[in-house]
Amino acid sequence: MAASLSSILFKGLASRSRSPSLATPCFQLSNYGMRYFTTVSNDPDTHDDFKPANKLENSGISLADVVEKDVKENPVMLYMKGVPDFPQCGFSSLAVRVLKQYDVPISARNILEDPELKSAVKAFSHWPTFPQVFIKGEFIGGSDIILNMHQNGELKEKLKDITSKK
Repeated sequence: MAASLSSILFKGLASRSRSPSLATPCFQLSNYGMRYFTTVSNDPDTHDDFKPANKLENSGISLADVVEKDVKENPVMLYMKGVPDFPQCGFSSLAVRVLKQYDVPISARNILEDPELKSAVKAFSHWPTFPQVFIKGEFIGGSDIILNMHQNGELKEKLKDITSKK
């Protein structure tokens, strides 16, 4: 009896899943199950601590100034997708692995967090792709250039007087 009851139940469900009226809501649910909002809610119940904040807004500092300061103040500056401990692209991962071979302090910014920062870095270096590596204020290039410099010994020479992070 239980076998025939389950058989009837499964046949009923199978026939319903083919009907367009039931298939459509499932499709919509999978398409719109997660929504991401990029605008700030005007809800008066939203506390200011939970609203996104732009620290540069009204500070008089432009993103170009931030990039210039980063490059000048950090012996090794890496603009990448992700962060050194969690790169979010293979090229960024390669750049981090090569630079870590030299035990130098690596400063980095995640360009995925701010599209305007990404544009500012591109404008500063006049280079279209990421990651972008700066050593002692000089734009070096991306992961392919860093790898090539590592293989031919040029990178060791460039990094020789940068103190280790230990």
